[in-house]
Amino acid sequence: MASYMNIYKGWKAVLLLLAAVLLLAGCGSGNNENKIVAGKVNVVTSFYPLYEFAKEIGGEEAHVINLMPVGVEPHDWTPRSQEILNTSKAQLFLYNGAGLEGWLDSFLKGLGSDSKVKTVEVSQGITLIASGEEDGHQHGAGNDDHHDEDGQVHAEDEHNHDHGHIDPHTWVSPKSAMIMAENIKNSFIEVDPVHREQYEDRYEQLHARLQQLDAKFTEELAKTSRKEIVVSHQSFGYLCRDYGLTQHSIMGLTPEAEPKAQDLIHLSKLVKEEGIQYIFFEELVSDKLVNTLASEAGVKTLVLNPVEGLTKQQEQAGENYFTLMEKNLQNLVLALQ
Repeated sequence: MASYMNIYKGWKAVLLLLAAVLLLAGCGSGNNENKIVAGKVNVVTSFYPLYEFAKEIGGEEAHVINLMPVGVEPHDWTPRSQEILNTSKAQLFLYNGAGLEGWLDSFLKGLGSDSKVKTVEVSQGITLIASGEEDGHQHGAGNDDHHDEDGQVHAEDEHNHDHGHIDPHTWVSPKSAMIMAENIKNSFIEVDPVHREQYEDRYEQLHARLQQLDAKFTEELAKTSRKEIVVSHQSFGYLCRDYGLTQHSIMGLTPEAEPKAQDLIHLSKLVKEEGIQYIFFEELVSDKLVNTLASEAGVKTLVLNPVEGLTKQQEQAGENYFTLMEKNLQNLVLALQ
């Protein structure tokens, strides 16, 4: 009996050792994706849409590292020291700007004066949307009541990282995404002019897809009889501006900007008065307030994705910017018909 017990314990120890080795191997292979690779243009991106566009334009000449982990909402995240170190060794660091990355200033200082990395604010050239409300709440944030003075701020003139003043969600509109893709292409050419032709060819393919998406949004949303949407947080200002819609948000520019009781009462009244049938929520943000408002107003809920990042399920299913934006359009058409 004792010998059987010894054999059992021996096999148990072997299995535990094998499991540990496999776990370490898995961790090692995953971490290699976030390490600098010799012989390629190493690009670090601050969050998902930039990562996707940079991979498409960079192709085999580039190694692209995304700082933002899968399933994480970018408003909640800050980089660690290892991520700063990796970025300092890269050739390109692409960030959105317009106030999205609240950690940006300290991150750039942490790169060190000896770092050769080129930093690029990808929202440069987009006419930014200014929020006139100090606390970040805005419940008519699609068109006229969203702007200061002429309602527009140019990205090259705006370096304020305060969400309460500038709407950072530029990429949610295909029109803005086209400008961002061009900025990424230009940054690749600047750091690696030898492969200019390859970058331009791949950019043209991406640009054509974005143009098709833009045309589809323009055509489909022009047919809708309704133009008002209620969303969980104020992520869709650029989409609304470019396609003739108005958003009313439960929360402000960040999901942490909790609404006041009178905000919810106002929205519930608006939903009933306008005959709105759906309230939109997003996967990376709690849907508790959305469900509360929907229940109070007697309406249904639908997903409207700001494409700030993928969930693990979406990544496994092969979803991307284009598939998520196509689903957004389908849900908008359904809600606005």
